[in-house]
Amino acid sequence: MMNAHPPIGGLLRAWRQRRRMTQLDLACEADISTRHLSFLETGRAQPSREMVLHLAERLDVPLRERNQLLVAAGYAPLYPERSFDDPALAAARRAIDLVLAGHEPYPALAVDRHWTLVVSNAAVGPLLVGAAPALLTPPINVLRLSLHPDGLAPRIENAPEWRAHILARLRRQIEVSADPVLVKLLEELSGYPSPEPRGAWRPEPGPAAVAVPLRIRTGDRTLSFLSTTMVFGTPVDVTLSELAVESFFPADQATAEALRAATPR
Repeated sequence: MMNAHPPIGGLLRAWRQRRRMTQLDLACEADISTRHLSFLETGRAQPSREMVLHLAERLDVPLRERNQLLVAAGYAPLYPERSFDDPALAAARRAIDLVLAGHEPYPALAVDRHWTLVVSNAAVGPLLVGAAPALLTPPINVLRLSLHPDGLAPRIENAPEWRAHILARLRRQIEVSADPVLVKLLEELSGYPSPEPRGAWRPEPGPAAVAVPLRIRTGDRTLSFLSTTMVFGTPVDVTLSELAVESFFPADQATAEALRAATPR
């Protein structure tokens, strides 16, 4: 029977090229000869399980794709993949819950590798008022919700800049992961109508001057946020490695005061 998996050599070469490394670059990083690396990529030599993991580490291959490399080389996957409600991830869930609750009254949410909402804190809900129900029906893709004409886009005052930021970030994620689902998502989001500029937006003095903020209208006021991303530093589970917590901080004093006033003590 023919092997249904791509050859390990071709996968290693593809990841090396994706990282913009020459064979000499990777050989030096991995402390092996370029001759041996060439033999691995062309199929003239078969890598050991340890060599597959060693090269994957040097290429910064995500855990899900490391499993694919192992299978292609004829070995069993190493990294388990569990559902988020699996008891083995209970400690990680508690950590995420603590981060989200501790971030209130500011919005924060956790997403998976495809930007599907996993969980959010109470401060997120008021920002979603007015979005089409179809966009709020699970599974909720937060990038689609952000840029869709029936989502948050009409209320984002700096929509062109925010859209460019989101698409650029998604392109960088595709470069790292080569995820075909993200490629399709990028195609979809890029096809949305380009938002019209609402005046000449300029970075404001203060924190907003160093990053693109999310400026969104809620009721009769505009809230301005800067976002940060938190990931688990030493995951050995595929699901956990692909979770990210997006936290939004007030980019100006008016936003901070408005959110604190809206939240009971």
